[in-house]
Amino acid sequence: MDWQKIIPYTQIVVSAILVVIILLQRQGAGGSAITGGTGGASYYSKRGFEKVLFVATIILVILFFILAIASILPLK
Repeated sequence: MDWQKIIPYTQIVVSAILVVIILLQRQGAGGSAITGGTGGASYYSKRGFEKVLFVATIILVILFFILAIASILPLK
């Protein structure tokens, strides 16, 4: 099995899932007032489904980064 041919398709799938997960997250969850966030005026903790989305986002970003590095390395 040639991994160099599978990695680009895996990156496409991971990036599509990552876009969906990011769009599902709460819009006013933080950040600056320019991007629509509260600017740190209040603090809240992530619970339930929001926490699952947050952890999934981190895992998928790490996986995407690993796949990007693997795609530029010769795996022979």
